[in-house]
Amino acid sequence: ANQTTMSLPVPSAAMRPVLPSRGLATVKSVLSGDTVILTGRPMAPGQKAPVVIFTFERVTAPRMASKANGNIDDPGAFPSREWLRNLCVGKQVAFETRKQGATAGDRVYGLLFMPKSPGDDEQINIAVEAVRAGHATPKVFGAGAGADADDAVVDENDPVALYESALQSALQEAKSNGVCIHSASPLARAIKNAGEDFQTLELIEKVKKFCTGNTVTCVIEYVFDGSRFRVHVTDPDLADAGLQYANFTLILGGVASPRVGNPRSEPPSQSEPFADEAKNFVEARLLHRELKISLHGTDKSGICAVGTIHHPRGNIGVEVLKAGLARVSDWSARMMNPLDVPAFRVAENNAKRSNLGVWHSYAPPQISGAAEILGTVVEVLTGDTIAILPAGEAYDSASKLKKVSLASVRSPRVGNERLGKPDEDYALECKDRLRILCTGKTVKVTIHYERDIPMGDSNEKRQFGTIAVGKRPDVGEVLVTEGLAVTQHHRDDEEKSPRYDALVAAELTAKIAKKGVHSEKEYKPKTVNDLSEPRKAKSYSGSLMRAGRVKAIVEYVFNGSRYKLIVPSENCHIVFALENLKSPQPSAPASVVSRGQARPAEPFGDLSKRHARLNVLQRSVEIICKGVTNGGVITGDMFVGGGDKVRDFSLEMVGAGLAAVDQRKIDYGEASQNLVNAQNRALANKVGIWSLHQEKRETVVRPLSKAKEETATIRLSEICSGSHFFFHVVGDEAANVIAESMRIFTAENGASGAPCDVKVGKVVAALFNDGNGKSWYRARVIERNPGKAKVLFVDHGNVATLPVATHLRPLDVTLGTDRIPPVAKEAVLAAIKTRGLDDDDGCDAARLLQGAAWGKDISSRIFCENEGKLVISLYQPGNPVSINEQIVSGGLARVSKQTEVEALCVKMINSDNLSALANDLRLSESAARKSHTGMWRYGDVGDDDEEEY
Repeated sequence: ANQTTMSLPVPSAAMRPVLPSRGLATVKSVLSGDTVILTGRPMAPGQKAPVVIFTFERVTAPRMASKANGNIDDPGAFPSREWLRNLCVGKQVAFETRKQGATAGDRVYGLLFMPKSPGDDEQINIAVEAVRAGHATPKVFGAGAGADADDAVVDENDPVALYESALQSALQEAKSNGVCIHSASPLARAIKNAGEDFQTLELIEKVKKFCTGNTVTCVIEYVFDGSRFRVHVTDPDLADAGLQYANFTLILGGVASPRVGNPRSEPPSQSEPFADEAKNFVEARLLHRELKISLHGTDKSGICAVGTIHHPRGNIGVEVLKAGLARVSDWSARMMNPLDVPAFRVAENNAKRSNLGVWHSYAPPQISGAAEILGTVVEVLTGDTIAILPAGEAYDSASKLKKVSLASVRSPRVGNERLGKPDEDYALECKDRLRILCTGKTVKVTIHYERDIPMGDSNEKRQFGTIAVGKRPDVGEVLVTEGLAVTQHHRDDEEKSPRYDALVAAELTAKIAKKGVHSEKEYKPKTVNDLSEPRKAKSYSGSLMRAGRVKAIVEYVFNGSRYKLIVPSENCHIVFALENLKSPQPSAPASVVSRGQARPAEPFGDLSKRHARLNVLQRSVEIICKGVTNGGVITGDMFVGGGDKVRDFSLEMVGAGLAAVDQRKIDYGEASQNLVNAQNRALANKVGIWSLHQEKRETVVRPLSKAKEETATIRLSEICSGSHFFFHVVGDEAANVIAESMRIFTAENGASGAPCDVKVGKVVAALFNDGNGKSWYRARVIERNPGKAKVLFVDHGNVATLPVATHLRPLDVTLGTDRIPPVAKEAVLAAIKTRGLDDDDGCDAARLLQGAAWGKDISSRIFCENEGKLVISLYQPGNPVSINEQIVSGGLARVSKQTEVEALCVKMINSDNLSALANDLRLSESAARKSHTGMWRYGDVGDDDEEEY
């Protein structure tokens, strides 16, 4: 037979070989049955280790599956690769180069040797052993097959001839044994890929159904980065399911490492810091190892599986975190067994403290103020936020309260009725549960981090921490366990509660039990009767008074003696005031101040309110209802505390000088002697409001100013109903001034809107077309909706809902209502009540007023002001009968009750004309009733219909 010899290439002197002729290296991975990747030692610390593709000289193995051959192996390719992988991956081998290129990217050909067994000095030629095991075949170089091949003489001094002879001998042995590729039917895989040939969720379900221990045996084929891998299933348990040779992408559960860049993308992406280090760290420990994997679920795309790799020497996730080459991934950690996660947190925290890897510049969060607060909870603001009065601090200002939110806990949000935003499900239940747990109790708060929370036009720095009360180390965990709140989803680099894993475990427990927000049942919000309306309060007051001593919860404190309560037994809200007491007026809320409706605060008003907030706000109290005012306020006694510590809160307020007994009640003998004695004692001790000098008190108390009746010629500018309207005073120069000023404003600014502060009560410029083109007018915002605002044109009285972006803009300071008061005056017809415009009689009354007064100069008699509106009567020229009386005579209005008329008369210096008008109106009403005119056509209208007026 012919024998062909191949001379070894001799590199030129100028060409530096990739590898030396002989040396040691580590097998990083195995590409096929005849090719491996070798890695050596870095040339210098911090440099990347050299990597070389090394192929056996004069040997070929079957071709592995790839896209080029339809993802199907050549027969025997996979067993060949697996034999070589199991033999040498991760182990040190001796190499001998026979042929190599000039650069590191070129393939190197040669021989690999390793000990026959650990500790054995005898070396085996891996290529020859691969041929002998039937996993490779020699290329045709030496003697051909046949009888002469066995008789061929081999030159023992020729290493090439010796190597070729060994290959041929091994080949004959493999053929005679019929092993691997020489067998009758060698294995040829058909690879399936997740997302193309099967769904990842299907694989997870099949693993749980078929695989022992709910783990699947896989080979880590490729490492994308420190937490993402391409995995090949080799578990025979999945053979019947058709998924034994499946590929899928695995995300390491609970770990997120920096991403490795892609130089082939457009544009090329750069690796994140420490991405290459993380990839090398994992490759050295996992690449081409066959390991057990537990699958927990998928990512949001459903393509990538999330799982845990079980390595005989430990948890790779913990090791990557310990080296600072990854962060804990909360979204994937939620899928894991909660008992496995604490080790991840400990490893990450150790890396943070040591400033390793991605944490090289980490610094603990800076807390403004104390990191631990001991104090009393004054108020529960939401289901996850409370206001605390620190121990040792006097509650002499609202600024002394510390607002703290539960760390890593999110409660359902309470809605905003004014904005039309409803409560989220279980929002009220969560807030009430937190109230029961914390309000009025001493708590210990450990602050973990701070956040800037948007609050209107500015940000508020909010502290987040763990709140411990009594024997409960974390009230947030209680809320989560009961299904009233959920854990906050943090970014991987965000600070979070040290008890985050316990919170996640509590949430999992609540989900399994389907509690609260996790329930599959439809949420039905509890409906509570609101008795803050006078009519309803009067209707229900009888049942409250008959109930005797009932339990209630204080929801809001208006001042020291007036509160909003919820009465659980009666399922109602009420406005409640301590009977026979008056407390000083506190400072108005900011929202009232912004609308310009704030009343000045009185001495000790704020102190009185703070005392009530500190002692009764959101506490369970007992009340005895004794009466109801015309305004719908229930009056009575309140008792705070329980058992032997119960106390009368009225006596407490009076005794502390924070409220006074109504002098009229004392004069009439209606106030209890205990209250009178308590006030006398406070007066004698000069505490609270009684500490003020008598002379100073006399200067504060001024006689009630009374209105003087006036007459004026007016012209109506807007009709709101048959008895409610706006008017201009004829001859008022202010109307001309503001009209000219707004004409100039329109000329300067055009007809386009501009960004402005749209708050309820704010005066802005609003665009309106009066038929002569669009112009800007002064308007007050009375209601705010998304993208729109309802405004009242203060100089005309009409109301419109306008788009904010195009029809509103800021008003010049010189045109504000504080500089030029509104030209249009709001008024009501004295002593009569008409129905609204949604009623036929109400429309008829408005039409009568329009026909009698619209577009005309008419006379008016202005009696006084009541609730911000002028109380007047109108007269047509030459007609002594008032328009008020004309509307009543037509059966389109009712006359006000005598008590209401008397309340108006008290406000006047001389009320003779008002009283006479009321008498004339009653006569006209009687005549209309008898003639069955208007509303009286079907008989009397009872007092039950009072709410319609």
